[in-house]
Amino acid sequence: MGQVGNAGVYLISTLINLYLFIVMLRFILQFSQADFYNPISQAVAKMTSPLVRPVQAIIRPMGRIDLATVIVAFIVKTLGLVAILQIAGAGFPPVFNLVMGGLTGVISTLLDIYFFALLASIILSWVAPQSSHPGALLIYQITEPVMSPVRNILPSMGGIDLSPIFVFIGINVLEILVVTPMAQMSGLPMRLVAGI
Repeated sequence: MGQVGNAGVYLISTLINLYLFIVMLRFILQFSQADFYNPISQAVAKMTSPLVRPVQAIIRPMGRIDLATVIVAFIVKTLGLVAILQIAGAGFPPVFNLVMGGLTGVISTLLDIYFFALLASIILSWVAPQSSHPGALLIYQITEPVMSPVRNILPSMGGIDLSPIFVFIGINVLEILVVTPMAQMSGLPMRLVAGI
């Protein structure tokens, strides 16, 4: 594959994974019951609605769980894999491999979002603990539903919040036990299927 092919693979892979990130962020925002009127939430909804709304007309959200958004994310990732493999001259892989690759991409992206959101929340707690910026508020709304149950289990540490450490450990365990085996089952390169 020449330079043009490599550039094409890189460009499509980046755009697909970026859009997948935005679609899964929409899913997390609804799951976390984040402020819909936050300008970032509005932007995410606007970017994803053209694909999500038609699927939602068939599969309605069940409370905080929006399966339509997950289905769109899976389709986006799977079609992206097909496009990348075609450009790379690798042909059309078996359907099972594509399905596993698509599922791996969705799960990996979900974990990536929580990882980055937790990292951002830790940094914000140091540099701007009382920030009212829309991004800071959204990060808190995303991470709190995950950290709160862990915080309730942990014993009091005199004001020190260790819940992010345990959530990071949980994310890494899921990467090892779920994402890596699924990527291997897909038979596709890990960097191709696993998130951004």
